[in-house]
This record gives sequence, C-alpha cells and structure tokens, in this order.
Amino acid sequence: MKSRIPLILLACGSFNPITNMHMRLFELARDHLHQTGRYQVIEGIMSPVSDDYRKKGLVSAKHRIAMAKLALETSDWIRVDSWESEQETWTETVKVLRHHYNESLRSLQSRQEFMANKRPTQRPPGDSLSSQHTVLPELKLLCGADILQTFKTPNLWKEEDIKEIVEKFGLVCVSRAGSDPVQYINESDLLTKFQHNIFLVKEWIQNEISATQIRRALCRGLSVKYLVPDSVISYITHHNIYTEESERRNEGDLLQPLKLRNPTVNPLND
Repeated sequence: MKSRIPLILLACGSFNPITNMHMRLFELARDHLHQTGRYQVIEGIMSPVSDDYRKKGLVSAKHRIAMAKLALETSDWIRVDSWESEQETWTETVKVLRHHYNESLRSLQSRQEFMANKRPTQRPPGDSLSSQHTVLPELKLLCGADILQTFKTPNLWKEEDIKEIVEKFGLVCVSRAGSDPVQYINESDLLTKFQHNIFLVKEWIQNEISATQIRRALCRGLSVKYLVPDSVISYITHHNIYTEESERRNEGDLLQPLKLRNPTVNPLND
C-alpha cells in the first residue's frame, strides 16, 4: 500500500470571535483529504491575524487567541498559533505559510536527529534509519471558498503571492452559500493553471455562521448559544469584549494591505 503524504492545514483569519463553523472547516477538510487516498492530515493550525490588520471591529489578538484556545481544548489535532498575531505589523498570508512550513521542517529534522542519536536497542523494531524513507510534509491553506473571490479585489493580494500560495502550497476551500469557487477558478488564468492544487470541499450540511452576525447579536444582548462554544461565551461575558464601542474600532480605516498598496481606495469592512 502506498504511503500517504503527511499534510498540515493552516487557517489564517480574524477569528473575531471563533465560531463552531471555523472549527468545522478543519473537520470537513480532513475528511475530504483522507478520502482522496493521497494524504494523511497530521495537524491543523489556526493563526489569528495581528491587530495591525485594521479590520473594522477587530478586538485585541490577546482575546482572540484566548477564545480560540478555549474553543479548541477538546480537539486532539487542531491548535492555535500566536506567531502571526504577535508580529508588530500585519504579515502577508504567504509569509505565514512560509513560516509554518519552515517550522514543520525544523520539527522533522529534530525528530530525525533524536532518532539518529538513540542507541539501536532503543529504536522500535523495523525502525532502521537506513530503511526509512522520510516523506516531507505538505502545508496547505484552509479557507472558505469565498477567499477565491477576494483574489480579484484590487490591491488586496499581490499576484506573486497568489501564485506562490497555489503553486507551492495549495488551497483547501470549503463551500459557502453564495460562493461559486468553480466560477472563480475559471475566471482566473492563474487559478486555472494550478487548479490541480486547489481542493474544493463540499459542505452538504449548510451552516453559515458569521462572526459578524455573532458580534451583532452580542452587542444587542441576544443569545449566541450553540453558535460558539460555551467556554467562549463565558470568556466574552467575563471580559465584556463585544460592545458597540468595540464594533467601531478601526471604523473608516483601511485594511492594512489596501493601505500599503493603494491608500486612495475605499475601506473594506466586514
């Protein structure tokens, strides 16, 4: 039986707040990739964006990281990583992918060095280094299918970044209501060229939970139970995070990528 390629799923975003649907994306993607018979998903990484992204209503990364960690306490394969959120300035998605790919290679090298230094009697049977054929892990960007549409937004993405993402890493896109990923691919010569590295995952149980709608409900004092984990609801209540004031944060400001590339465009809000 041919060995499967180890694969890591990375999701970048605001997670403001984390919802059940954010976590559901990982489960759907893992099932789909396993069913291809080619991959073995070994890890999921959730990477919240830094505060410098300047998105309207974006609360402190400290809170977004804490809520994500609470939500993922029951997961045995998805973790929250704070590296991106800890950067002083907004970091392009392609750089986040490079960082985590390099980290995965360093981790693999450390394991190999550890095994090489162990005495032969300490190694499991059949674990001869000479017979091992190390398969390098792959890293793919996990997202909602609507991300493909944002590739067309002027100044939001660099063309060379999109090319590196789809050519070197790959995309795993989960369907969302109102999005037509096949059309987005067909309308782009670049995405069409690398469509073999874009995995479209169909969510048959539609559950369009929106973080924006969650925040709106919280501001109005409405229940969001069963939309986000109870632990996250408790954290939000304890810290009084989402208010009318927090929703006005960065209001009228530009997203950082738009500001850096063309300061004359209009703000892109939720």
